[in-house]
Amino acid sequence: MLSTEFLITSLVVVLIPGTGVLYTVATGLFVGKRASVFAALGCTLGIVPALLASVFGLAAVFHTSALAFQVVKYIGAAYLLYLAWQMWKSSGPLTVDQGDASPQYMAIVLKGFLMNILNPKLSIFFLAFLPQFVPVSADNALLHMLTLGSVFMLMTFAVFIVYGFLSGSFRELVINSKKASMAIQKVFSASFAALGMKLAFSERA
Repeated sequence: MLSTEFLITSLVVVLIPGTGVLYTVATGLFVGKRASVFAALGCTLGIVPALLASVFGLAAVFHTSALAFQVVKYIGAAYLLYLAWQMWKSSGPLTVDQGDASPQYMAIVLKGFLMNILNPKLSIFFLAFLPQFVPVSADNALLHMLTLGSVFMLMTFAVFIVYGFLSGSFRELVINSKKASMAIQKVFSASFAALGMKLAFSERA
């Protein structure tokens, strides 16, 4: 059911830096390795609505309705710009309050989740991507696509955790240097802003 072509293509897609990778890496750097796992989880969970929308054909609405696509696109772009502004105006490195860890981690998951569900191009991507790997002779195309999508999500989660842990390894170096911390924070902030602008001016595929 799982072809080598699908696994390789999915891995390449997941490895390409995007908002999810950027968010997970930033979380690993400024909050820690454990927090980066929650960031990866949030980004992965954000794939679920896009996957289900694609599998059940709802993503076609975004492809055919300019209004629906534009509304979700601009909300997503505004959210990315909001995150960029929040990071830019921060005067110091991000930290987790150990006395109230659960709400912080839930907030990290929620941010990652919102990043993906507010990107309409993700639904269109799945709508175009998954059917290519469903054999014509498949008895249950729906089940096949759900399986492929689930594998894609697992690969996303695993790769994002690696990104988060690698960035978390440099956490001590970053937090021990205020200048380095501030500089990296502004770089990430500018990157979020750039991705938000890119999404705002993107067109339907």
